[in-house]
Amino acid sequence: MNIILKSKIKGLGEAFEVVKVKNGYGRNWLLPQGLALPATNANLRHLEVEKKRQVARDLKLKDGAVELAKKLSGTSVTVSVRVHEGDKLYGSVGAHEIAEKLAESGLQIDKLMIILDEPIKALGVFSVPVRLHTDVEAKVKVWVVKAAG
Repeated sequence: MNIILKSKIKGLGEAFEVVKVKNGYGRNWLLPQGLALPATNANLRHLEVEKKRQVARDLKLKDGAVELAKKLSGTSVTVSVRVHEGDKLYGSVGAHEIAEKLAESGLQIDKLMIILDEPIKALGVFSVPVRLHTDVEAKVKVWVVKAAG
């Protein structure tokens, strides 16, 4: 059975791609879930129009992400944390805290865009990547310092 994917499906294909799948998988899962369309002539014509719209939309989003990346690359935020003996942090600094500090400086970034392999658990200066678009990534300098008091 030939189908048209509506969005990227890992292991199967990209959005707007025509792929061949087993009848049961297409009929019982992909079509009812709204993940695909049957590959009819009408749907293939509609696919071409939708592809052009998606490319234009993606280009506009990428341009906005590039501008935001320029602003972010020159940005640094300071996170004050409580520490105990030996300058060990009581907790850790995660994406949520970094997103809050960026919001305070006027940059609204979703915490899911901030890429941390693991939370920051030490004092110092860290370069944290922020993925704004699939092709656009910026680095934000995060200063983790002792809280006064």
